[in-house]
Amino acid sequence: METKIDWAGRRSDCPIASALDLFGDKWSLLIVRDIGLFGRHRYKELETAGEGIPTNILAARLKHLAGIGIVERRQYQARPPRYEYHLTAAGQELLPVLGALADWSLRHIEGVQLPASVSARR
Repeated sequence: METKIDWAGRRSDCPIASALDLFGDKWSLLIVRDIGLFGRHRYKELETAGEGIPTNILAARLKHLAGIGIVERRQYQARPPRYEYHLTAAGQELLPVLGALADWSLRHIEGVQLPASVSARR
C-alpha cells in the first residue's frame, strides 16, 4: 500500500489545490525536473541549473520536498557531509505530469522548446 502524504497545510479537499499547496511554488517542480529528467543530483548541480534559483530557496525547497516524500537525501561523502538528491517513487510519478505540462507549453506558448537532451529521448 502506498504511503500518503499527511499535509495539514492544505487549504481544501480539492486534489488540484492540495497538490499546488505541496509543490505549486515557482521552483519545486523545476527541482523535480532537474533531478528526474536531467540527472542533477548534487546541490551544486541543482544550484547552477539554468533558471538561477537562489541558494536559500533551493535549500528550503529540497528540505520541503524531502519532508513530504518527493525526494530523498543520500549521503555520498562523510567529511564534510554531502548529499545527493533522488526522486522517491512518488517523485517519479510526477514526471509524466511534467511531460504533460511541457507538451501543453509547446503547443500553446510561442518560443518554448525542449532541451536537445530531452528531445532526443522522446
